[in-house]
Amino acid sequence: MKISVATTISAPIETVWRAYTSPEDIKQWNAASDDWHTTAATVDLRVGGTFSSRMEAKDGSMGFDFAGTYTQVVENHFIEYAFGDRTAQVEFENGSDGVTARVSFEPENLYPVEQQQHGWQSILNNFKKHVEAL
Repeated sequence: MKISVATTISAPIETVWRAYTSPEDIKQWNAASDDWHTTAATVDLRVGGTFSSRMEAKDGSMGFDFAGTYTQVVENHFIEYAFGDRTAQVEFENGSDGVTARVSFEPENLYPVEQQQHGWQSILNNFKKHVEAL
């Protein structure tokens, strides 16, 4: 079973791609709610390259590293990565209304599917707001 979330962004695909893959941009948009933030991010965007985002509650009460390895990269179109024993795919598709960004991922067993879908959709919504403000 996979979960998918998507949004359409009013920006050129090159801008969308750069914001999704740039560590400085990731720190600006990668949070599911206003009380969380990403304090550090690294990206080695190539097959076999790794990424990591340090996500922390703003009050300092908790945090975690979201990290993995890129397994497929097609510039401006597709990213696939493995994180732990799960995988995710990110697709970017040009359309008449802008670029649709779609993230599909395997859910974990710890939290309800609806909660995971909501969290990932919230992050993608923050991404849209960030890119459209550039």
